[in-house]
Amino acid sequence: MHINLQRIYAVFIKEIQQMLRDRLTILMLIFVPLLQLIVFGYAINTNPKFLPTAIVYSETGPLTRSIISDIENTRYFKIQSYHQDPKIADQMLQSGKVQFIITFPPRFESKMVRGEHPEILLLADATDSLATINAVSALKTLSNNQLNRYTHGVLSDLQSPPTPFSINSHLRYNPENETRFNIVPGLVGIILTMTMVILTSLSITKERESGTMENLLSTALTPIELMLAKILPYIIMGYIQCSIILIAAKLLFDIPIQGNFGLLLVLMTLFIFVNLSVGFTLSTLAKNQLQAMQMAFFFLLPSILLSGFMFPFKGMPEWAQALGQILPLTHFMAIIRGILLKGNGFFDLFIHIQALIIFLICSSVLSILCFKKRIN
Repeated sequence: MHINLQRIYAVFIKEIQQMLRDRLTILMLIFVPLLQLIVFGYAINTNPKFLPTAIVYSETGPLTRSIISDIENTRYFKIQSYHQDPKIADQMLQSGKVQFIITFPPRFESKMVRGEHPEILLLADATDSLATINAVSALKTLSNNQLNRYTHGVLSDLQSPPTPFSINSHLRYNPENETRFNIVPGLVGIILTMTMVILTSLSITKERESGTMENLLSTALTPIELMLAKILPYIIMGYIQCSIILIAAKLLFDIPIQGNFGLLLVLMTLFIFVNLSVGFTLSTLAKNQLQAMQMAFFFLLPSILLSGFMFPFKGMPEWAQALGQILPLTHFMAIIRGILLKGNGFFDLFIHIQALIIFLICSSVLSILCFKKRIN
């Protein structure tokens, strides 16, 4: 069989020219590897440090301040607030503002002096087990050399063994530190994002390519009515998917439902609408199904990596957390984990609900404007 290199070269040049004309594909080839490199190289951290921490104390002195300084020097804890009322700190842990509460008991320093070996209580938000396990371990294993710096002179009798004080840790919301408590609820957000965004963008783009969209536009339907009619079946599909996941989560993985299930359904509907608006927007921007898939993938990749599903959100650098806050999946992760595992209510989740509403308004306005422009 004779192979004609000239014919191969001609087709090769044609394919290169066609590829260069597709700017979106070129951007994907450049920015997707670059995004993965930056995210995995800088933002992803399986050993998160500088996690937000609240300190509760009834009195403070040089020994307490020195111990707090040593706790910060482990680099796992970032002290953000000090409180004398444990209820305020507990509300911060409940709402996700802090990852840990470290409580010093009353008369802590006087008990140390008398050799009573007081106990420091560590409360950890264990909904994300990966974010807490190393920090708890680091606090428990503070070396005796560090602690013995405070036990010289009249306190020399307190030098280890035993240590002058002990650490008692309690893992809130996930006492057994089970990974499934973190992963399974998060899968609801991941699956909804993937199916709603991809299917919506592809279905509308497919209708435009096949010419059936023009037939719909020739009817009395307005653009908004057409959009609602197109997305309603996917809302039903989203509820079916969520029902399957939640039932399996309860029966197979024994995931608790601590909060209001009705509130979860309402906020799940809000999240479904958000993703559908994103898919609809992508479909109005894409010229064909390939471009729609590429755009959907470009939206999904940072959503999965920066939302806190795979890696601890609070362990990421501040710039990565800022990017993650823009993504709706980040807020839904906090919502579904908060309701299922913590029993959070509306006001505990208000900041995340507000973020989803703002995103829905912006994406809906953009999709309507792009759709009208496409029609014209």
